[in-house]
Amino acid sequence: MILELSKSSFKQAISRAFIQCRTKTLALFEGIDEATLCRQAHPDFSPVGWHLGHIAYTESLWLLEHNAGLPCMFPQYRKLFAADGLPKRDRVKLPKLKEIRYYLDTVREKVLDYLEVADLEIQEPLWRFLIQHESQHSEIITFVLELVKSQESRVKSQKSRVVETCHGTSVQSQESNLVTLDSAKQVEMIQIPAGEFEMGNNSADALDNERPAHWVYLDTYYIDRYPVTCGQYRTFMTAGGYKNSQWWSVAGWEWLQTEKVTQPLYWCEDPAWDNHPVCGVSWYEAEAYARFVGKRLPTEAEWEKAASWDAKVNRCRIYPWGDEEPTPKYCNYDTNMGKTAAVDTYPAGQSAYGLYDTLGNVWEWTATWFDSYEGFQYYPYIGYSQVYFDHQHRVLKGGSWATRPWALRCSFRNWYHPSVRQILAGFRCVR
Repeated sequence: MILELSKSSFKQAISRAFIQCRTKTLALFEGIDEATLCRQAHPDFSPVGWHLGHIAYTESLWLLEHNAGLPCMFPQYRKLFAADGLPKRDRVKLPKLKEIRYYLDTVREKVLDYLEVADLEIQEPLWRFLIQHESQHSEIITFVLELVKSQESRVKSQKSRVVETCHGTSVQSQESNLVTLDSAKQVEMIQIPAGEFEMGNNSADALDNERPAHWVYLDTYYIDRYPVTCGQYRTFMTAGGYKNSQWWSVAGWEWLQTEKVTQPLYWCEDPAWDNHPVCGVSWYEAEAYARFVGKRLPTEAEWEKAASWDAKVNRCRIYPWGDEEPTPKYCNYDTNMGKTAAVDTYPAGQSAYGLYDTLGNVWEWTATWFDSYEGFQYYPYIGYSQVYFDHQHRVLKGGSWATRPWALRCSFRNWYHPSVRQILAGFRCVR
């Protein structure tokens, strides 16, 4: 996202990116009350106020303490805001928002001062890592707030006829939304010819788990042009998909019997959303739907080749549409819409093979367990990626409507337990 520039220009670009990202992060807290700030909406996720403090803690630890050699300015927060400090359930006792903001602002002021003298020839990957670190936590804040809204909307649902919390925001049905893809187009699949492609990323932006770039051979396969829509998923639901064990893996069926869910987490009955990607499904739900329609989930390599590879010039693209940075012309990202968009909204964002919506809108589950590439070296610490190479996490690709531009590219890898459905995730299928 930050191009190769002269030293002074690069520092200015880093500074602008840090400021732009922080502005977006803080906007999420406008008008927030203390109860929401400290609320744990789900046992797997920390309160949003904790994420805000953790962003400051991480910048201070890596830039000011490790690199600038400065003492910790807020030692009282070290245990509270460290990733390995307290269990998530104990992170609800937080300072007031005003105090967290003071912590955040004080650290940032020192960070920008240090940027003026920092040796970016050595530290460049760290600065790029930290802008993406905040981007990732900003997205977690966004979907935790969505969880809070969805929980509150269920309480109010009997008192209101407004369609609430549909993949990101409260909306009224609009006639224009009722136009859906032709059914033949919805199920359209694209042939990806056999051959090698370059997977991964060696650029300065690449995180440790994206490295090193390497060549992968894949046989011919077919992949959905669009993510699975709510209208398509409704067919699975009405056919008794949540009641029939034949579509589910053993682990998936066990999960379903425990969770007793009957629909995606961010589901709306309103058919106005039928052309939007299904959102808020676990890996198990995605796998069951794929089996229901006689397909399967793509491997990470299959997804990445279809999204990034340009066979005409024999190279991968940073983004599906090319190497031009994301804008609202190409995809739904950065909370620009605050909800999902119809899957055919961005023709300019198609991949070279013609896939729609591979970046933004919803994350897409893949069949692949999160693991290292050969030659992996952790950066900047073992706990970022390496501890998750445990065959307990599935890879997601592509980003959501809440993903910041600094964490948006075809090679970016997200990972979660297959039971998680709170994230803004959907999927597409292959055959």
